[in-house]
Amino acid sequence: MSSYTAPPHPQEKPGPAGGDGPFPFRQFIVKVHGRCNLACRYCYLYEGPDHTWQDRPAGASAEVLERAAHRIAEHAHAHGLTGLSLVLHGGEPLLAGAETLARFTELVRDRVTAGCTVHPVVQTNATLLTGERAATLARHGIRIGISLDGGLPVHNARRLDRAGRPSWPAASRGARLVADRFPEAYAGILTVVDPALDPLETYESLLALRPPALDLLLPHGNWSAPPPYLDGTGTPYGDWLCAVFDRWWGAGRRETRVRLFEECLALLLGLPAATESLGLAPFDAVVVETDGSIEQVDSLKSAYEGAARTGLDVFRHSFDEALRHPDVAARQAGAAALAARCRACPLLTVCGGGQYAHRYRAGDGFAHPSVYCTDLQRFIRHVAKRLADGATAPRASAPAVPGEGRAP
Repeated sequence: MSSYTAPPHPQEKPGPAGGDGPFPFRQFIVKVHGRCNLACRYCYLYEGPDHTWQDRPAGASAEVLERAAHRIAEHAHAHGLTGLSLVLHGGEPLLAGAETLARFTELVRDRVTAGCTVHPVVQTNATLLTGERAATLARHGIRIGISLDGGLPVHNARRLDRAGRPSWPAASRGARLVADRFPEAYAGILTVVDPALDPLETYESLLALRPPALDLLLPHGNWSAPPPYLDGTGTPYGDWLCAVFDRWWGAGRRETRVRLFEECLALLLGLPAATESLGLAPFDAVVVETDGSIEQVDSLKSAYEGAARTGLDVFRHSFDEALRHPDVAARQAGAAALAARCRACPLLTVCGGGQYAHRYRAGDGFAHPSVYCTDLQRFIRHVAKRLADGATAPRASAPAVPGEGRAP
């Protein structure tokens, strides 16, 4: 299971932070299945401080999915959305079956108004992908995002199944199946940065799987539970990202899209951009759990038990009510919600304080700089220098992903 934030679509650019009223949700993350067929020991969801998943049903019922579709359509109509992202998530969503994902997607499409386009994507570990399942997803216009730790067996050594067997043979087979037979449905690969792995080897091994886009995420951690390798003496994550950026930037052509890099460049140029990790654009994602609970995004569960809870559900509450929840409002408050140190930082509009969950300190909330503050400064300043040096960006060559063309 991996953290996921779908990109905005071209017609749904993020609005300015701190605008009038709440910013509507445009990313609807629906937990179609709440369990996983892998047992990755570093998983922040199943091995972290939040155990609420244990009290929920394994799969979302037909009633939950029907109400979720109704609430999504209701929200889209109320706010005049012309496009929305529907993220089919888990756990491992393919445990629910490809046909279930397809039926739910069509249900949402049927419920929204004619002027609103639904952009569905499933985020999977790829181990359960078969030709038949991938064909079902592709036939219903569901893009396939894949979570891997890299493109070699050694990179994925910690991704074991529940019998303790390596998941790489099945995962790599699934990834190559999508690349070879269903490239139009291939959304890209999500990878969590690991400074213990060689950055160039990791990046180039992922390129071998021919993803149209990559999403490089920092592992979830905070001031009370710091991520590995952060000892206050260096910038291991920033250094890793800089090495991959230089390889990507200097390729002479765009071998793949890297969302973090493109968003950083856009923000440095004063262009609109939206990612959970950078910038001040209002966050616009919401989660529906397998029991119908409406929650904030899963990354918050890395902070403490119940951090994502709102007390709302799709049977009794609208998504507009979730927008008015004080914790959601805090995530849409832009610079006003940041620590004084962040507000005074010259990198504020690019960094945006970093990912919300990474600012947490036990007993003192989220009004802190990111635990990755120095790493983010290292990365952003490096990208700014490359941009200022006048080097040209990679020329487009990779095919655009349907919709926006960016990885989950």
